[in-house]
Amino acid sequence: MNQKETETPKISVIVSTYNAEEWLKKVLWGFNCQIFKDFEVVIADDGSGPKTKELLEEMSKKVFYNIVHVWQEDDGFQKSRILNKAVEASNADYIIMTDGDCIPREDFVEVHYINKEPGYFISGGYYMLPMNISKMITLEDIEKQNCFNIHWLKKKGIPKTFKNNKLTANGVISKLLNTFTPTNASWNGHNSSGWKKDILNVNGFDERMQYGGQDRELGERLFNFGIKSKQLRYSAVCVHLDHKRGYKTPESIAKNQAIRKETKSNKMVWTHYGITK
Repeated sequence: MNQKETETPKISVIVSTYNAEEWLKKVLWGFNCQIFKDFEVVIADDGSGPKTKELLEEMSKKVFYNIVHVWQEDDGFQKSRILNKAVEASNADYIIMTDGDCIPREDFVEVHYINKEPGYFISGGYYMLPMNISKMITLEDIEKQNCFNIHWLKKKGIPKTFKNNKLTANGVISKLLNTFTPTNASWNGHNSSGWKKDILNVNGFDERMQYGGQDRELGERLFNFGIKSKQLRYSAVCVHLDHKRGYKTPESIAKNQAIRKETKSNKMVWTHYGITK
């Protein structure tokens, strides 16, 4: 029995992926640089080919945390289904969800851990990087936290915008920005966390949902269930690597909006298309 697997971790981090080894490797290295170390990483793999499995075997030997690989056959965009399987496979009482193209800052897991609270879920933020910088980031840049350093990014050509506060704000400033941000604290697939029992109580993700807002619908049912949310966009930070969005179609958006409308108007808590069928 490997040391990594002997005790139940305090946190399960679910990372969704699909055939994106170059990005996933950077993300896994980001988790290897975390200050808070009592977590496992559960890979929610929506049908990747053998290269992802090979990468995970290779990375398992290099990182301090345990990696659990949950895979399903490729059947088009079935992210909700694989996330439900990953929730069931996770070993901790508290779950952070993020994507395989979001590199976490070194305090990412710690911020979620210290802010978790019964009756709440947490909504974090992300900082979008252009493709040229996404490719340029090396494992050493992640170790040195260069990719979160606004001066380093500006040298690489990042423009000056208000969003840069996500990387520079700390302490009182980040608390103020968290409080006054105009975005409501919804469940975001790239950076959110909550209690496993709460997710199970609303039966997880609705597996009918396609690309575009399928994570928000889970948050809406959590709200209907009485769970509140905390906004930590300026404290729980990850950088989002650029990628093509191949699954976003007008049909998928319309279908998802119809499901979300039903959830809202009927104040639905449970989905019949979730973990328990």
